[in-house]
Amino acid sequence: MNNQVDLESKDKLHSILTKITNEYLTEKNKQFKSNSLGQFVRTNAPKIINSLDFIDQDRFIVKGSVGQGNWAQIPWITILDKHVTTSTQQGYYLGYLFSEDMERVYLSFAQGITKASKEQLKHIRADIRSTIQTDRYLTSSPIHKDDAINIGSSSKGKSYEESTALYIEYVPNSLPSEADLRQDLSSMIDIYDDYVRVQSESVEENDTDHKIEWSDEKIIDHIHSYIRNQGFYYELEDVKNLFLSLRTKPFVILSGISGTGKTKIIELFSESLGATEETKQFTLIPVRPDWSDGSDLLGYTDIRGTFQEGPLTSVIKEARLHKEHPYFVVLDEMNLARVEYYFSDFLSVMESRKWVDGKVQTLPIMSKNQAGERLTIPPNLYIIGTVNMDETTHPFSKKVLDRANTIEWNDVHLDTLFFLEEEEGQQEQVNLPNQRIQSEYLRLKDAYSSNKETVEHVTKELVQINDILNPIQAHVGYRVRDEVCFYTIYSRYLMTEDEALDFQFYQKILPRLTASHGQAFQVLMKLFTYFTNHTYEEGLSSDQIEDILGQARFPRSGRKVYEMIRRGDLDGFTSFWSS
Repeated sequence: MNNQVDLESKDKLHSILTKITNEYLTEKNKQFKSNSLGQFVRTNAPKIINSLDFIDQDRFIVKGSVGQGNWAQIPWITILDKHVTTSTQQGYYLGYLFSEDMERVYLSFAQGITKASKEQLKHIRADIRSTIQTDRYLTSSPIHKDDAINIGSSSKGKSYEESTALYIEYVPNSLPSEADLRQDLSSMIDIYDDYVRVQSESVEENDTDHKIEWSDEKIIDHIHSYIRNQGFYYELEDVKNLFLSLRTKPFVILSGISGTGKTKIIELFSESLGATEETKQFTLIPVRPDWSDGSDLLGYTDIRGTFQEGPLTSVIKEARLHKEHPYFVVLDEMNLARVEYYFSDFLSVMESRKWVDGKVQTLPIMSKNQAGERLTIPPNLYIIGTVNMDETTHPFSKKVLDRANTIEWNDVHLDTLFFLEEEEGQQEQVNLPNQRIQSEYLRLKDAYSSNKETVEHVTKELVQINDILNPIQAHVGYRVRDEVCFYTIYSRYLMTEDEALDFQFYQKILPRLTASHGQAFQVLMKLFTYFTNHTYEEGLSSDQIEDILGQARFPRSGRKVYEMIRRGDLDGFTSFWSS
C-alpha cells in the first residue's frame, strides 16, 4: 500500500481516495489515538488538497475527520467557504464522503445537518438542485441531483444522504484519472461559487436615481475592504460580528490586550460609513481614573448656575440634529474608572427605548432644569467602550455586562502581510443612513410573529444553558434572551444560527462567569460539553483539542471555556477576563 502521499505527489486526489478506501476498515480495528491514518485524514489530506492550484487558501478551509475520540463509521474531507460556514455542522459545503463499506466515494455538495430539520434540509436541497444547471459543467461522470446516494444504513449515513444536494459517485477500484478528479473538483467549486453568489445577491439598483440599496453583506464587505485599503488587517468575521453587535444594541464593549487595534477598528469602521471626526460623527472620549459620577461625562451646573456640557452631551445634541446619520462614540479605556459610577444613568435610560409613532424614544437622561433642554438618547448614537484588564482597571458588574456585547479582541496576526502587497484601489467612504444600522426590534414581541422559529430555537438553547448555570446563580434573564434573539435574527443572511449563537454565548454568557471552587469548575466543564458535545478530560493533547473544536457546534465558545478551565487548573481561579 502507498503510505506516502505528500505535497509533491502528482496523483494527489487519486492517492488520497485510494489510501483511505484501502486502509480505513483495517485501521478502524486498531487504537484510535495517534493512528497514522487518522493523522493523515485530519492533517495531511487537507494540506494536500489546499496545495491544488485552484483552491484559494484565503477563502476555503479544508478539513478532514475520522471521528472524535472513536472511529467514525463515515470519514470525510470537506472544503468550506469561510464566508458561508467554518463547520460541517451548518451551512453548505463540498466534501468527499466515504461509504461505510468503503465501496463508494462521493464528491458531494451538502449541508450541515446538526440543527436543520428534515423539512429545512429538503427545502435547501431542492433550492440547490433547482438553482444549479449541472449540464454546464464538464465532469468525468454525471453530477447527480437525485436521492440515490448510498452511504450506509446507520443513522449518520442516512443523515448524510439527506443532506446531499448534488454528487458525483466514484468506485475506488476504478477511479478516474488524476486530471479528471481535479476537473471534477474544480467544477464543483464553480458550482459552489455560483450558489454562494446567487444566495448573496440582494443588491438592487434603481436606474432612476442611481442609488444602490445596500444589503447587510454588501455593507460589511465594504467596511472590510475599506479597512484593508487603509493598511490594517482584521478578519471579515470580526467586522461582521461588530456590525451585528452594534445593530443588536448600540452599546458594545471591546476587550483585549493593549495594541490589538480596538480603537482603530472602530475609527475605521465609522470612517468607512462617512462618520469621521471632521463630520462630528466620530468622537473619542478618553476616560479618566478620577471619574466618580455622570457629571464627568454628561456635564454639570457650576456655582454660577451655568450648565457646562460634558463631552457625551455635546455629541448627543449634535446627533439629535442629524438623526439620519450614525454617530459613534468611543469611551477609550472605559474601565479606568468604575463604569457603574459614571455611566449607570446612561445605561438605565438606554433600557427605556421604545417605539412612539414610528420613532425610537427614551426617558430623559438629563432634565430641562439640568441641561436647559430635555435630553434623551437619540437612536443614531452608538457607544463603544474599549477596555484592558490589568492592575490599573476595574472589573465590570453584571449590570453592565448584561447590557452589552463584550467582544474580545486579542488575536494578533503579525505574520499576515499579504494584504499590504495588494494594489490600492480607490476605496471611498459611503454615507450610509442610520436606518441601515439601527435596531429593528426593541421588544421580543416585535420580532416574534415573523421570526417565530428562530426565537423558539434560541430560547430552547438558552433554557439548556440556564440549567447548567443555575447552580452558581449565573443564569441569564429576559434582557439577554431578547438580545441573543435579535442578534440571531439580524445575522440570518450572514451566518448560520449556530455561528450566531456561538458569538452570543461567547459575548453575552461567558463574560459573566468566574470560578474559584469545585461547583463553579463543574459548571465550566458542563459548558464545554454543551459547546463541543465532548466530555472535558484532563491531559488532552493539542491535536485532540483541535479535533474536538473542529467538530464542535460552538467552537469559539468551546475554546474559550477550555482556556478558562486550563487557567483555573493552574491558578485555582479563573474568569473570562483572566484566561
